[in-house]
Amino acid sequence: MSPAATAPTQAELLDFVRRTAADNELIASLPLDPEGRTWVRLEGPGGSEAWLIGWPPGTGTGWHDHADSVGAFVTAQGELKEYSLAVRLPADGWKTLELADDVDRERTLPAGRGRAFGRHHVHEVLNGSTEEHAISVHAYYPPLPLIRRFSRTGRLLRLEHVERPDDWQ
Repeated sequence: MSPAATAPTQAELLDFVRRTAADNELIASLPLDPEGRTWVRLEGPGGSEAWLIGWPPGTGTGWHDHADSVGAFVTAQGELKEYSLAVRLPADGWKTLELADDVDRERTLPAGRGRAFGRHHVHEVLNGSTEEHAISVHAYYPPLPLIRRFSRTGRLLRLEHVERPDDWQ
């Protein structure tokens, strides 16, 4: 069987993160840090990369994408907010882009809610609470080859740097 035939779909990744987020024992086992995000790598379906992530109050990811990986995430505890761009960015050859006025999207994801997304999905995820940790489960396929980090000022999106797996594992 070819690797493409066994690759998990976005729907399968979403099903996995939903089932994993409902595992109360696993969620309770994540060590939480009052100041920085914590994470534990999990075994995802079909060779996917999966993570259990703890979010202290007021923390977030900043703007980023997951390159050629598709993914899904679900809030297991607390509430997360996702800001995303409804636009596909060029893969290479740019440092600054001017965004159209109508590309911004916003989702509030309380415990039990999440979403799947396609390749080059640009977003930032935040725990806006001032008092409570949030915990979420994420899965990506293929395993993340890189993460592109962006800064945003108004309509201008700037590529700041690229992280490789050695930077976060």
